[in-house]
Amino acid sequence: MTPSRTALRAAIGTVSAAVLATTLTATAPAAQAAPAAAPAPASVKFVDIEGDGGITLKANVFTPGDADGTKRYPVIVLPTSWGMPQVEYVAQAKKLADSGYVVVGYNSRGFWQSGGKIETAGPQDVADARKVVDWALAHTPADPEKVGMAGVSYGAGISLLASAFDPRVKAVAALSGWADLIDSIYSGRTQHAQAAGLLAGAGYLTGRPSAELQTIMKDFLGSNLAKEDEMIAWGKKRSPATYLDRINANGAAIMMGNAWGDSIFPPNQYADFFDKLKGPKRLEFRPGDHATAEATGLLGLPNDTWTDTKRWFDHYLKGADNGVDRESPVRLKSRSTGAYEGYASWKDVPSDRRRIPLNGTHAIATNRDSGANGGTIFLSSMLDQLLKVPPMASVPLLPRSAAAVWQSERYETQQRVRGTTTLHTTLTSTAESGTAIAYLYDVGPLGTGKLVTHAPFTFHGKQPGKPFGVDLDLFSTAYDVPAGHKLALVVDSVDPLYIEHNPDGAKLTFSSPAGDPSWVSVPVRD
Repeated sequence: MTPSRTALRAAIGTVSAAVLATTLTATAPAAQAAPAAAPAPASVKFVDIEGDGGITLKANVFTPGDADGTKRYPVIVLPTSWGMPQVEYVAQAKKLADSGYVVVGYNSRGFWQSGGKIETAGPQDVADARKVVDWALAHTPADPEKVGMAGVSYGAGISLLASAFDPRVKAVAALSGWADLIDSIYSGRTQHAQAAGLLAGAGYLTGRPSAELQTIMKDFLGSNLAKEDEMIAWGKKRSPATYLDRINANGAAIMMGNAWGDSIFPPNQYADFFDKLKGPKRLEFRPGDHATAEATGLLGLPNDTWTDTKRWFDHYLKGADNGVDRESPVRLKSRSTGAYEGYASWKDVPSDRRRIPLNGTHAIATNRDSGANGGTIFLSSMLDQLLKVPPMASVPLLPRSAAAVWQSERYETQQRVRGTTTLHTTLTSTAESGTAIAYLYDVGPLGTGKLVTHAPFTFHGKQPGKPFGVDLDLFSTAYDVPAGHKLALVVDSVDPLYIEHNPDGAKLTFSSPAGDPSWVSVPVRD
């Protein structure tokens, strides 16, 4: 029997309460004979904060233990992630408060016990964030000159948006978030079905979607192209990249972190946004999927992302000379070695490119799964993160009737793929609409291909039988191809991650005209 939504929410609420109790106990100082002058632990209380339009936002406030009514402290506001209860950040909030911050975590509107409807980081959510800052300055010993915001996923997006509309925000840590909502779940004009479905399901389970959100999700998942312009406008309104000029004018110090395999907010859109920021900035990419790089930190365990977040706030809110401002602003962790690498900018990540010609003509039948795919949301990228086992396919056995395949020569030396692979080809379709997915594989001596990166693209309104050019950025990554291996580009038309638009019986033909040859360009670090 399927449990009711009410029962599921009650169960999650019970678990959340248990997590809160366990976390507070686990992060409390161990009982020991300590000097009388040892600092008192941070205090916590649960409060109601009035949000935009008079709704109630459920929140928790951590205050440094030495607060005596005369001191002021930097304040950090933490909006919760999509579908998460207000205890999400208690472990990190307590650590921050113990080190001298006022920390206010709150449940985003429309979720759990907070009022209102889910507006998906719309103007009301930004107004809520400003209201929470107002409340913190009025009801806690918070310093109005030292305001920071941080969050994971949904909280990251709201924090970035708030930095555009509230000049009081001096520092931001946006973890596993988005800068461009459309380029995240609609990249290549292709609906990311598993990502959007997961978000919609979590929204209904843990909150109250607004009428606008319900309509948008129905049109999006239902491929209602007549409403595409409306959907894109809705997404742009909720994208920090739309307000880049305001963010740069306000000048907040912005740290962004994401995972290479993020199934919901792929890394490309963060990297593009980062390059355009003018103020102090930092970009960190690590192996994993959506929010997995931050997950252990939410449980109070040691975590590189949260360590760097605290260092970021210590410098830009407290003025600590901890060197974070002198480090390389781009910090990448290799999927293959687990080692960190520092770069002066995103464009400096690759030092060269390997171009693989896509010669010949390859025709494939659509709506047939060749066996090449991007994996399963969360599961595949977590296996890659924890076990270095990405999605795999036997390249020699891929049916050429359903997949176009090109391979490089064997590389005599290791190829350190770093950055964004780009594809250029000429496509002819027998239908006016269609979808294709491009995959780059690391192919070993036995023909087993390990997925390096991939990306989908969809087209509409093309004249059947008439060739047209396709340019596609695959999702950015950091992966080492061993010496003796090849790289293979595979293109097919079906992937469970995405909604495809291929009519029954359609065929796609990839060619390489003499005047406009096809190629894939792979960024490498020598």
